[in-house]
Amino acid sequence: MFSLKNKKAVITGGGSGIGRAIAVLFAKQGAEIHIIDLTIESAQEAVAEIQKSGGKVFSYACNVADQKEVSATFEKIGNINILVNNAGIANVGKVDTTTESDFDRVMDVNVKGVYNCLYAAIPQFRISNGGVIINMASIAAWVGIPDRFAYSTAKGAVMAMTLSVAKDYMHENIRCNSISPARVHTPFVDGFISKNYAGKEAEMFEKLSKSQPIGRMGKPEEIAALALYLCSDEAGFITGCDYPIDGGFIKLNN
Repeated sequence: MFSLKNKKAVITGGGSGIGRAIAVLFAKQGAEIHIIDLTIESAQEAVAEIQKSGGKVFSYACNVADQKEVSATFEKIGNINILVNNAGIANVGKVDTTTESDFDRVMDVNVKGVYNCLYAAIPQFRISNGGVIINMASIAAWVGIPDRFAYSTAKGAVMAMTLSVAKDYMHENIRCNSISPARVHTPFVDGFISKNYAGKEAEMFEKLSKSQPIGRMGKPEEIAALALYLCSDEAGFITGCDYPIDGGFIKLNN
């Protein structure tokens, strides 16, 4: 079950965190992996891990916010079977404390970046007679999270894009779903805490961990396991859905 043998998978932001866990697991299940990250260096550790296990992997330096770069990269890769739109950035701020430049930066990566990859991937899916798309959304699209105005806005857009793509390409054998994690312990989170809560890292880590009713952050491998199911043939009847994976955050946080 859940074999990805003979599948070609593109994973944006695949060099670390959730993206890396997805790349490693998909390779283990037989997929040929194509990692898109901001620099080749940022993907090196993920590439080495996959190669060490005998997997087939390629990496590309590409800014997902730049449509020309994205289109050129997807043309190099050619026909694909799976796209995981995972690249994203965060921002702290309410609407009146979010600068225009910060808002534009988040939209460029988290919204336009997803659009650019979808735009470039659809022709490649057609060559393969269909495929599967996973967009990484967030519980921030479902619930109000303090000081995350731009991020929440962007992830709401990602969820809406998921529905639109699922509807428009259903009859071309292209499935599209999204995953909405709560907080997941990644280097991204560690960097975010140290940048925004200097001197209070341990305290904030504990606070953010306990904000999930289950009492801890998620693991990248847990998100990867859900992505694997949704991209497998066993999930062939699923499209146009969002899957919260949140330790009870949405329904049980009261």
